[in-house]
Amino acid sequence: MKKIEAIIKPFKLEDVKDSLSEAGITGMTVSDVKGYGRQQGHSELYRGAEYVVDFLPKIKLELIVAEDQVDNTISIITESAKTGKIGDGKIFVSSIEKVVRIRTGEEDEEAI
Repeated sequence: MKKIEAIIKPFKLEDVKDSLSEAGITGMTVSDVKGYGRQQGHSELYRGAEYVVDFLPKIKLELIVAEDQVDNTISIITESAKTGKIGDGKIFVSSIEKVVRIRTGEEDEEAI
């Protein structure tokens, strides 16, 4: 089992969610986060004064999938979230040792 964490632009959330659902990949945790990468934030004008926005709003998706679904899941997220512009985001993949569904006690892939 693998944990896929994707940092994407907020307006791409529905596109990604719909594409994952169409592929039969269900269940995710979504968090509002702020951060920056290479783009280092940006400057904005407000009432004639310029100020720097260091942290940009992003969405963090967390999914647990079986190992055989990892490449397909990454492909779907990449295609759905891509705008071709700086700040499209990143995807991180890490190993999960154990999953337990609290309600039923099911474990590992049965619990996903």
